[in-house]
Amino acid sequence: MLRIYLDACCLNRPFDDQTQPRIHLEAEAVLAIIARCETGDWEWVSSEVVDLETDCTPDAERKRRVQMLVSHSHRTVAVGQVEVERAQELEAWGIPAYDALHLACAESAGADVFLTTDDKLIRKSTTHSNRLRVRVENPLAWVEEVIV
Repeated sequence: MLRIYLDACCLNRPFDDQTQPRIHLEAEAVLAIIARCETGDWEWVSSEVVDLETDCTPDAERKRRVQMLVSHSHRTVAVGQVEVERAQELEAWGIPAYDALHLACAESAGADVFLTTDDKLIRKSTTHSNRLRVRVENPLAWVEEVIV
């Protein structure tokens, strides 16, 4: 079964300004991915990092909506010593701390794909793809590839 990790950017996308075409299409892709996970076609893996980032959301209504989405994930990866050490390695490559922890958790979970709408993270991950143990993609690009 395909194992998918959605970072906090993805989970917030459905609640961003939908008047921008890119944001709208990415939001639709995220919702389609979550729907496939809910039907059992794919496994959605989340992490304590997603929970922590969501808890820091200043807008109470957005926070509640994202938490509602996350509650549908199949499994939550705890951040332990292995994830912290791997995140430190990733940070040494120039990947920001939260992103590094997300990636480390996705790797620990054995995710097939790590989805993010963060263009900088996608570019940085592409540079280091031979050293990552998870594929990093934009949800729209990935869903177009997989579902078509």
